This record gives sequence, structure tokens and C-alpha cells, in this order.
Amino acid sequence: MIDNKTFGNATALFHTFGCKLNFAETSTVARLLGERGIRRVAQGEAPDIVVVNTCSVTELADKKCRQAIRGFARRYPEAAIVVTGCYAQLKSDEVASLPGVKIVAGTNEKLKLVEFVERWLRDRESHVEVTPLQQLRDFVPSCSRGDRTRYFLKVQDGCDYWCSYCTIPRARGRSRSGSIDDLVAQARQVADEGGREIVITGVNIGDFGKGRDDNFLDLIKELDRVDGIQRYRISSIEPNLLTDPIIDFVAGSQRFMPHFHVPLQSGSDHVLQLMRRHYDTELFRYKMERIVSAMPDAFIGVDLIVGARGETLDEFERSRDFITSLPISRLHVFTYSERPGTRALDIDHIVGQAEKHRRTREMLAVGDRLLTDFTERFIGSVRPVLLEHSRPGHPMSGFTDNYLKVRVDAPAHLDNEILNVRINSVSDTGIEELCGEIVHR
Repeated sequence: MIDNKTFGNATALFHTFGCKLNFAETSTVARLLGERGIRRVAQGEAPDIVVVNTCSVTELADKKCRQAIRGFARRYPEAAIVVTGCYAQLKSDEVASLPGVKIVAGTNEKLKLVEFVERWLRDRESHVEVTPLQQLRDFVPSCSRGDRTRYFLKVQDGCDYWCSYCTIPRARGRSRSGSIDDLVAQARQVADEGGREIVITGVNIGDFGKGRDDNFLDLIKELDRVDGIQRYRISSIEPNLLTDPIIDFVAGSQRFMPHFHVPLQSGSDHVLQLMRRHYDTELFRYKMERIVSAMPDAFIGVDLIVGARGETLDEFERSRDFITSLPISRLHVFTYSERPGTRALDIDHIVGQAEKHRRTREMLAVGDRLLTDFTERFIGSVRPVLLEHSRPGHPMSGFTDNYLKVRVDAPAHLDNEILNVRINSVSDTGIEELCGEIVHR
């Protein structure tokens, strides 16, 4: 290591694509670079380093990453662009050839970025390092504050499912987890720093503890005992791994919020089989109804892929009808895209692009109706809101326990406070944000 002074007044800009896990890891990288004297770039200032944490879940994600990297190279021609994440892991040579890129680091090398950046600042030495898939076995910890009030705690990495459409196992490796003792210690550190909310992240978090004697339920029970943390949220969890005991525990906990994100991907059993998913629609319906029975006000987000190979018009309509029959709050719709090396390429019946887009629009409209119906139930009610700092000229906002975003007029010193808010109306920005007023301090 070299002394912080060697960095002079080096600055860094951070840009993240993809999932909550990526945001957690970017935040950790920013903190580690900050400890070495590299500060976040100020508004209007040109950065010395641009860190791009990439996603590769679809071809569109790859394209957006490339466009962003080229855009940063044009905007900041003197900056060294550092690229990490799933796109860097899967296509390191392609990434290294993009303009301005000086460092390429795979998904397992994110914590080495400090070393790579040091080398660049000292010697102007470019570097590409990507761990081969077969060697992606280490669990790299991450617990950092996001751009707002919540923290992201990475508890698991990798995936063993190998769904037919997905490249994530190639980018993240096999499923592996942190230890409960270490994760609880990180949650205690968050509490010591004044953190109120932790989002539990990973690639397949319900698989926590695989190969050991503990499991995800054991983890959340221990996290629930950490004094000072008032809110936990469980990020995306597979329906077959969302057990009844987990649902019951969340329902009875004061700290785990009534908020779930569960990937469905298709409402057709035939398409689910082609996707090599680990459940059917009967199980999925049971899980949704089980959540609502235990927590009537729970927010349930659901992921859906539209236009996958094998999704005939009949299967699409079956999927749409299944979705509309579920007690869910929000639908996240993704248009299927071909991924090199996946088993899905062997499936017959390809959906044309125009038809994919038509189906996507139809499902997005379904999602809008579901969100509107759920949100309007709570107008006039009072819910606890964790207030978040606002941008200059904007009102304070925050999320209710059941993940409704509410805008309120409140002074800046109430940032990171949980207060009761009466929800009065839908804001002028649309159904995704509500307007409310503080009713108790």
C-alpha cells in the first residue's frame, strides 16, 4: 500500500447498473477508495476515475453498459474508466477494448479495485483480472450505505439453478454465503453508525447456508435480535425457497417489513418448465396467498419475462390471466432477450420482436393496474415512513413499512427518522409516489 498523500486530490465517479447487490458492492468499493483518499467527485468536477459496475442480465443491459462507458470516455477523456460486474466477468476482452477503459475486474475482484486503482494512479498501469468460472468460490463481503438512508447487506453470492435463459451463474459462480456471526457483526456496525434500515441482498438469498447446517431462516432470526436496526427488507427470493416459516417469522417480526420481491418469470407451467424453474403456478399462487393471509397489507413485487422462447400466444394469455388473478402489488416486466451459451437457444418457437414489444406493453398495463389498485387502498391511512434526505429544492420523501413512496414537507433534520405519516393523495408524478403529512413526531 502507498500513503494516501500519493493520491493527491484524486476523485472518482461511480455508476451502477442492475440489482441491489450491485449497488451494495459499489457502495463498498466507494467506501474503500474513500479510505485511501479518493473522494467522490463534486458536481461540475471532472473525475480522475470512473467506476462502472455492470449488469449482464439481458442483451439490452450489455448495450446500456457499453453506451455508458463510451459516454464517460467522451465526457471525461482524461479519466481512467474502471469496469467491474457481470458484463466485465462474462465479456472481459470486449470491455477492455472499449474507449477509456484502463481496468477490468470480474465479479470476484471488486474489493481488489483499490489495489488496481492505486497501481493506475502510481504507474499508469492498465489491468485486467477476471477469476475463471470454476474458481468463483470465495464469498466477498459487502455491507455499505446506499445513496439514501438504507444499508445493503450482502449475505449470499452465486447461483446453482442454471435456468435456461440466464447467464448469472456464469457471471457469479456457485452459491456461497457469509457466516451468520460475521453478518450479525456487520448489522451491529450499521446500528452503531446510526443506520435504521438494512436490505438483505444476494443473488439467490433463499439458498443461504447451502452446504452447511444453517439456513436463511436462522440468519434472519439472528439479525432480528440486533438492537438499533428498526427495519429489514428481504430482496428477491425464489418462491420455492420462501418457506412458510419464513413468511410466518416476517409476519410476527417488528423489524422485518411486510415487503417481498418474488420472481415468477412466467404464469404458464409449460414455459416455466422450458425455463427450468423450480416451481409451478400452483406453488406460486399458494405463496402469494400465504403472504397476504399472514400480512394483508404486504407489498409483493413480482418479476415477469415476456416473449421467451416457447411462449406461444396461448401461453402468453395464460400467463397474463394468471398474473391478474394474484394478490400482488407490482409487476416488473422484462422483455426476453437471447443470451449466448444458454439452453434456451435450443427451444423451438421464437417470438418476433414486434410481438415481444406488444406483449410487454400489455403486461406493463396490467402492472400499472395492479399497482394502482394496491396503492389506492392506503390513501387516508397512517403508515410509518423512514424519511430520506431530499435534493435541494425537493421535498423530503421516504418509504412506508410496506414500501409505498411518500412525499412530505419536512425539515432536513428529520432525515433518517421514522415518523407516522397520513397518506393524502397521489402525487403529480404519478401512482409510484404519494403525498402525505406527518401526524406524530
